[in-house]
Amino acid sequence: MLDSDPSRWKELARRIQAADPGSEDEFVGIFYPHVMAMALGRLRGVEEAREAAQEALLDILQALRNGRLREPKKLPAFVSGTARNRINASLQRYLERRKTLSYDANRDLASDQDKNAWEPAIDEEARRALVRAALRKLKPVDRRILTFTLVEGLNPREIAVKLGMKPENVRNHKSRALNIIRKKIGKAIRKGGTQYS
Repeated sequence: MLDSDPSRWKELARRIQAADPGSEDEFVGIFYPHVMAMALGRLRGVEEAREAAQEALLDILQALRNGRLREPKKLPAFVSGTARNRINASLQRYLERRKTLSYDANRDLASDQDKNAWEPAIDEEARRALVRAALRKLKPVDRRILTFTLVEGLNPREIAVKLGMKPENVRNHKSRALNIIRKKIGKAIRKGGTQYS
């Protein structure tokens, strides 16, 4: 669970900075499904989401190698914030590209370029299917908490105020929801497919 033990994150950050063998693989194994779930929720296609997730994790690993994380015990929050920024930047690039293409004088050429540069509609459907299938596994309150966390970037204390809950309860709900999402999406990614079993 991402919120379970701050000392775990402090130790993992220390090991990465010390170039401890296996520490970066462990980091990726823990956080890649979480970041990929965030990216799938915001970006258009599976490949675009995968690229943004990988770039975000590389940024984070570089920061950890250089000792730039001031509070290593808050590693999950750092991962979420950095990933959200990277995903938003990817989304902004896509929107800017769409805007540029829409003003192209040769509409047919722009349309062809757009089809070649971005993933086909099936990837959009696959992305939506992955997210929908994972969300269906969540209780309504867990869905709301996950939306507040991944989409709006709120922390448990802020969510608790909105929902009239204790922050500790929000953390428990969030951990459960993220575990379900990570397991489902991680399983689909490992299989190289886009459907849940």
